[in-house]
Amino acid sequence: MTSSTSTPLTVAVLGTGLMGAAMARNLAAAGHRVRAWNRTAARAEPLAKDGVTVAADPAEAVRDADAVITMLLDSPQVTEVMRAAAPALREGAVWAQMSTVGQEAQAALAALAGEFGVLYLDAPVLGTKSVAESGQLTVLAAGPAAARPVAQPLFDAVGRTTLWLGEDGGQGPASALKLVVNAWVLNVTHGAAEVMALAKGLGADPDRFFEAIDGGTLDLPYLHIKAGAIREGDYTPSFTVEAAWKDARLIVEAGRRAGIQLDVTAAGAERFRRAAEAGHADQDMAASYFASFDGDDSGR
Repeated sequence: MTSSTSTPLTVAVLGTGLMGAAMARNLAAAGHRVRAWNRTAARAEPLAKDGVTVAADPAEAVRDADAVITMLLDSPQVTEVMRAAAPALREGAVWAQMSTVGQEAQAALAALAGEFGVLYLDAPVLGTKSVAESGQLTVLAAGPAAARPVAQPLFDAVGRTTLWLGEDGGQGPASALKLVVNAWVLNVTHGAAEVMALAKGLGADPDRFFEAIDGGTLDLPYLHIKAGAIREGDYTPSFTVEAAWKDARLIVEAGRRAGIQLDVTAAGAERFRRAAEAGHADQDMAASYFASFDGDDSGR
């Protein structure tokens, strides 16, 4: 989304990785005043040419802001960064926690927001790097109605739709749904990786595989995307192996707490672990493919 808003807001984006950087750009393009901070400063500096102010530390980024967005790897990182930033936030500011950190972390994060009089939103997103860059993310959000007048224009700038899932972000209803969706996404990715590995091992032509399922109930656009990356050897990350491994562990643990045994997702977490330890941690999660082979280069 690139249309400007009649009421520009001041928003801090903490974490400018694959997703956070794209979100910061779209917020600036929509007319908001955007400050960004990243632990590795060099990753945030290119945003300056897009009209984003790059801050030296989290407190500088959030000072007097209407809202802060956290887009970091996991809950320990989110907690550490927000403990450094929150004292500089004004009371009543909105904190949209958009990282995937799981449902269990939400109560503690909401309590942290409460310590500083900040309105907390559990607001993870659905989408990959390219979806974030085009401003077409789906935002899953839960939190107090009082936060919505500030949050909604920001969500409109980064996403195509927002699903509001209640007013208690501390209960984590948005994060619960995000884990369910990600379980599907990760398992489809592993399916594509294993199919391509099996075709290679058996000497079957992948083109014939796609002909066999073309247009039928077994066909799936996302399968084509991930299998295409594997066939082309292009593992430019839209979602990294490391991040997918983290999400898989969150999903398995959430299932365990709920009394649900997630055998497929647990096996998928192990695949991501092997791919990461074989040197593919920063590549796209389609590099799960390499976990099917004994050697790092066997699947090339």
